[in-house]
Amino acid sequence: MAQPFDYPDADVTCRGALALPGGEGRVPGVAVFHDIGGVGAHTMKWADRIAAELGYLALAADVYGEGKVPADFGEGRQLLGPYLADRPRLRARAEAALGALHAHPRCDGRLAAIGFCFGGTTALELARANADGIVAVVSFHGGLSAPLPASTMSARILVCHGAEDPLVAPELSGFLKEMADARADCQTIAYTGAVHSFTNEQADGSQMPGIKYDERTARRSWRAMAAHFAEVFG
Repeated sequence: MAQPFDYPDADVTCRGALALPGGEGRVPGVAVFHDIGGVGAHTMKWADRIAAELGYLALAADVYGEGKVPADFGEGRQLLGPYLADRPRLRARAEAALGALHAHPRCDGRLAAIGFCFGGTTALELARANADGIVAVVSFHGGLSAPLPASTMSARILVCHGAEDPLVAPELSGFLKEMADARADCQTIAYTGAVHSFTNEQADGSQMPGIKYDERTARRSWRAMAAHFAEVFG
C-alpha cells in the first residue's frame, strides 16, 4: 500500500504517497498525477497497482501542495485554475515530483508520468518541457491544450481519450497537429462510448453526464499503459 511521502517544491511541502514494488532492485519511477480532486483513493489505487502489478516505483504526486483536497468541484476549479493559467508553474510543481522519485534509492533514473484529467495535462506538460529523465508519458482523459507547445519532445507519449468526452473533444485536433509538428512519438487512442473520467469509479455521471466511469475503457487503457511502459522500459 502507498505510504505518506512528503517532498519539497521550493518552500511548499507536497504531500504525496509512495508505493514500493517487491524486491530490492532499482526500477523505473512513475509519477501519478491526480485529477481535480487532489491526491485520494483513485490516484493511490493506480500507484499501488503500478507498483504491485508492473513492478515500478510509483508516487501519487501532490500538485496542489500541502495535501490540499477540495471539498467540492467548485473549490477544485479554484485550486487548479492558477496552474492551468501558468504552465511554467505547473511544470515546476510536476518536476518536483520527478526529482523526488529520481532521488529515491529504488529508482534507476528512468522516469515516467501518468495523470488523469488535470493530471493528464500535468503529465503532458512534462513531455513538452522535456523534463530531465522523463522517457514515457500517459494521459488518461486529460486536457490537451498547449499554451506553450514544444518544438520537439523526447518522451514517448500515450493518450487515452474518451471519444465522446465533451470537455476535451474540442482540443483533440489541435493536439494531434502539435504532436505532428513536434515529430513526437505519440499514440492517441480514442475509445468510443467513453466520456470524461472513464478511469474513476467514483464518477457516476451525477455531476454531469459527460463525467462518468467506464469499466471496459478503464481496463483497456490500463493494458495500453502497461504495454507502453513495457516497450519503453523493456
